[in-house]
Amino acid sequence: MAYALQQLINGVALGMIYGLIAVGYTMVYGIIGMINFAHGDIFMIGAFISLITIVLLASGGMMEGAGAILLVLLVSMAVTGLYGWSVERIAYRPLRGSFRLAPLISAIGMSIVLQNYVQVAQGARGKPIEPLVRGNIELWHGDGFAVNVSTMQIVIVVVTLAVLAIFTWLVTRTPLGRAMRACEQDRKMAGLLGIDTDRTISVTFVIGAALAAVAGTMYLLRYGVIDFYIGFLAGVKAFTAAVLGGIGSLPGAVLGGLLIGLIETFWSAYFSVQYKDVATFSILILTLIFLPTGLLGRAEVEKV
Repeated sequence: MAYALQQLINGVALGMIYGLIAVGYTMVYGIIGMINFAHGDIFMIGAFISLITIVLLASGGMMEGAGAILLVLLVSMAVTGLYGWSVERIAYRPLRGSFRLAPLISAIGMSIVLQNYVQVAQGARGKPIEPLVRGNIELWHGDGFAVNVSTMQIVIVVVTLAVLAIFTWLVTRTPLGRAMRACEQDRKMAGLLGIDTDRTISVTFVIGAALAAVAGTMYLLRYGVIDFYIGFLAGVKAFTAAVLGGIGSLPGAVLGGLLIGLIETFWSAYFSVQYKDVATFSILILTLIFLPTGLLGRAEVEKV
């Protein structure tokens, strides 16, 4: 019982990270109907921006306290948002009127470019850091096993919920959110009604990249090591989470992320850890076969 509770805590923390990345996938799909396969690498870029910022602050003796971590988070979100904007301008906007497969191929190419760019700029080896958030709280001790929740896991949950609450308010209560929802329903009609659809799509990419940067920062602080390839697996798993929850549904993306995190954690705990990715992708296959719209998704209505 105690061991299962510990894995539940670990799975929720991991699932929150996947959920943040999955929201970026589902936002882009909701507005332009395309999957941004470079989004996982945007998450990786965010983690590296956080690492560089931490190193610069530490070299100046400024890497102390919660304020320093907040500064790292804000810098990562801002710089990674520029990368998201660049991906939209380079890989998507010129091909928006082309056949549907063209932006997909372009996004895959952008993913390869970002991977190799970071590999050349930062090297292929893993980049470790010392733990910045230490300590844990013992929740329960039983069956010879202590159930602990680390301070970093609490930070992940609190930051993720706060960011998602701000984003939900942005989408539901602001003019930008109304423009985003209008573009999701009918981009051509939104343009006819005076909405700047190009600007709205660009801002959507920037917001999705900023959320991925939050996930990248939390991943770096939680696991303490990153490399140029972390974006591939994390991106595919987050895409699986978006499909599982219902592609196009923001609550579904978070729910899917939590489920993928729990599946991966419990599989690693009770079965062979080498096959945890097989379990995750098996869920994707089963979802596409038996529940193609996902848990909270809705069937698309073709406009004629």
